[in-house]
Amino acid sequence: MRTKHVNVLIAVAAFVLFSFSCFCISRMTQISNQLINCRNHILEFKEKILHLKNKTERNRQELIDALRKVKYEMTQRKNMSLNLVEKKINTLGKNETVSNTFEVIKFFFPHLRKVGRIYPDVIIGKEKTGVSFALGISTVSRGNQSYLKQTLNSVVSRMTLSEEKDSVVIVSVADRNEDYLKSVVDMIKKRFKRQLKSGSLEVISIPAFFYPNMLHVKKSAEDSGKLASWHIKQVLDFCFLMLYAQPKAMYYLQLEDDIIAKKMYFTKITDFVHNITSKNWFYIEFSILGFIDKPIDLLLGDIFQVKMCNPGETPEKCAERNKQIRIRYKPSLFQHVGIQSSFPGREQYSKDIYY
Repeated sequence: MRTKHVNVLIAVAAFVLFSFSCFCISRMTQISNQLINCRNHILEFKEKILHLKNKTERNRQELIDALRKVKYEMTQRKNMSLNLVEKKINTLGKNETVSNTFEVIKFFFPHLRKVGRIYPDVIIGKEKTGVSFALGISTVSRGNQSYLKQTLNSVVSRMTLSEEKDSVVIVSVADRNEDYLKSVVDMIKKRFKRQLKSGSLEVISIPAFFYPNMLHVKKSAEDSGKLASWHIKQVLDFCFLMLYAQPKAMYYLQLEDDIIAKKMYFTKITDFVHNITSKNWFYIEFSILGFIDKPIDLLLGDIFQVKMCNPGETPEKCAERNKQIRIRYKPSLFQHVGIQSSFPGREQYSKDIYY
C-alpha cells in the first residue's frame, strides 16, 4: 500500500511538472510572439521616422531653394533699383503734382482726353524735386551714331558738387525702339551711377499713347508728310519733357543730345540768372543756334509775339519789348557737335561761331 501511495504521488508530481512545463512553453511562445510583434512595430516606426526625416530633409532643401530664390529676387530688385527702372503706368505715386501738370495738355489734344493718368512709361532716378535748375535732354535713336554719352559727360562733369545737388538732369527717351531705351539705360547706369544714386540724373521714356495715331503710321521715304510728322513729334517730345520738369525746379534749361558744354557753364548760367537786371525776362539763349531743329524756334517766336505785341503795333516797337523777355547770352556756352540728324538721312554741320 505504501508503495502504491508513493507511486501516486510521483505520478501527481510528474503531471504537475509536465503541466507547468507546458504552461511555461506556452507563455514563452506568447512572449516570443509579442517580442516579434514589438520588433516589427519598432521596425515600422523606424521606417516612418526615416521617411519623415527624408521628407523633412526634402522640405528643408525646398525651403533653402525658396529662400535662395527670394534672395535672388531681392538682389534682382535691388539691381533694378540700381537700374532704377520703375514702371509708372496708371499707378498713383508720391508726385501727384507731376501728374496734375499733364492734365492741362488734354485741353489741346483730344486723343488724350480718355487717358487716365499721363505719366512716363519708365522713370529711372529718385524723382528729385525742389531744386533751382532742371536740365532737359530729349533723345532719339540716330541709327549707328550717338552723341548722348559725350553730351552727358560734358554737362554732368562740369558742375560742382553743390551745383549738382541743386539741379537735376532729365534724359527723356522719345523713341519707341526698346533696344535704344535699353542702350541708354545701360550706358547711364554704367557711366553715371553716382548721379543716379544721388538723384541728380533721371531717365524717363514717353508713353506711345501720348502721340496721336497719325504719328504711328509709318511713311515711305518719298512721302513729304514724313518731315511734317517728324516736326510734330519733336514738338510733343519737348512738350512732354517740359511738363515733367516743371514741378521740379524754378528754372528750366533745354539742351540737345548732341552738344558739349563749356567749362564752368553752370556757374556762369547761375550767376547770370541771379544778376540779371530785367525782371520780366522769359527766355535766355545760351547759344545762337537755338533748338537747331525747326519748328521749336518758330513756336517760341509766336509765343513772344502773342505775349508782347499788341494788335496794330509796329514791328519795331514789339521787337524792342521782346528784348526785355528774350535775352541772348554771349559768348555761347554750348557747341553743337552732332552731324547725323535725328531726322533719318539728314546731316547737320551747324556750329556756333560765338562758342
